[in-house]
Amino acid sequence: MFQQNKCQKEGCDKIALTVFNYYGEIVEGENFCLEHLPDPAKAKEDIFNYINQHQKIIGLNASGITFEDIDLTDKRFYGCNFQHCKFVNLNSTKFRSRMSTFDHSIFVDCSMLQCNMQFTSFGGCVFSHILFTGSDIIHDNFCGAQAYQSSFDDSDLYNSRFINTKLIDTSFRNCNIKNTMFINIEQQNILFKASNLREAIFDERGSELFLENSK
Repeated sequence: MFQQNKCQKEGCDKIALTVFNYYGEIVEGENFCLEHLPDPAKAKEDIFNYINQHQKIIGLNASGITFEDIDLTDKRFYGCNFQHCKFVNLNSTKFRSRMSTFDHSIFVDCSMLQCNMQFTSFGGCVFSHILFTGSDIIHDNFCGAQAYQSSFDDSDLYNSRFINTKLIDTSFRNCNIKNTMFINIEQQNILFKASNLREAIFDERGSELFLENSK
């Protein structure tokens, strides 16, 4: 997992960004969060370079950074922290994530086709025009998230959680939703056709709404 060193700025409780050595490799050390770094542009450049130069990324903390028009195809992220980030026009076919967190991040116009994300958290995220089509999204957390005009079609969502989630014009067609929790959902125009609805977990109100939309 990523190091959870606190920002060196007195009174700041945010987690410090990853520290790199002269050779651009991750090392242990004290640092500031993005807001309090003396040279945030340099820190962003170091993180971008590290991701570009490595296929397997372990323990990276990039909290608060904006990623725009980059290609993360076939990248592997293990135990990384992308909380409060922004992802715009992201191309990440076959992206892989294990035990990473993207909580409270914003995703806009991103293609995440055929991804494999397990034990990953997207709590409180906002998804706008996102394609997760054909992905393995297993044991993941989407609690408190919002999804607009997005697609999870043809994906395996086994044992993931969509609790207190807002889902608008979003599709879950032909998905495995066994043990997937849809509780206290705010929804509009959701499609579940060809998905195994009877094996998902709905609250009483949600069951009626989703069963209507699955016809």
